[in-house]
Amino acid sequence: MKLIPQISLAFDGQCEAAFRFYERCLDGSITYMQTWGESPMAARAPEGWSGKIAHATLEVGDTAFLGSDVPANVYKKAQGFSIILQMDDPAAERVFNALAEKASVDMPLQQTYWARRFATFVDQFGISWSINCE
Repeated sequence: MKLIPQISLAFDGQCEAAFRFYERCLDGSITYMQTWGESPMAARAPEGWSGKIAHATLEVGDTAFLGSDVPANVYKKAQGFSIILQMDDPAAERVFNALAEKASVDMPLQQTYWARRFATFVDQFGISWSINCE
């Protein structure tokens, strides 16, 4: 069995802003973005949500991040996981500085006993990240 995990992120109305931010920070490309109003589920979208994102795809290298805005009665804040970016050292500082904008930094990018560079933080959209450079 070969698994190819994908990352799917739920937001409380900030999906477009988050994905545009991640696109810039990670040098990715948004390859798909559809609002609730444009989707086949437009009639079932919560009131005022026609401009919110029903589905988005951000491609970064070989990885795809999926995302959507989830109505308040369904949305649960992300917890209990972290997106770990395994990268080479030169890219780590740029990516950390970009993603950590307005973030809550738990551990700044630094050398550890297991890695040349490591950092953990929760970004401005509530998503937990780690950067690891072995």
